[in-house]
Amino acid sequence: MPVLKTKKEIKEIAVGEILQVTVTDVGTKKDFPTWAKRTGNEILEMREEGDKIIWFIKRSA
Repeated sequence: MPVLKTKKEIKEIAVGEILQVTVTDVGTKKDFPTWAKRTGNEILEMREEGDKIIWFIKRSA
């Protein structure tokens, strides 16, 4: 589900802007990089804070 929500949200920002996504689903550690590579977007950073995973994704496509 996080990938689907992110896919929708990234379309709402301009190319070159950065989307911050906070999730608790550890599956995103595998899913987000795969999705980004497939869609041409760029993962700038991923950090873990407690049970949260925070992603910074740059819209490149």
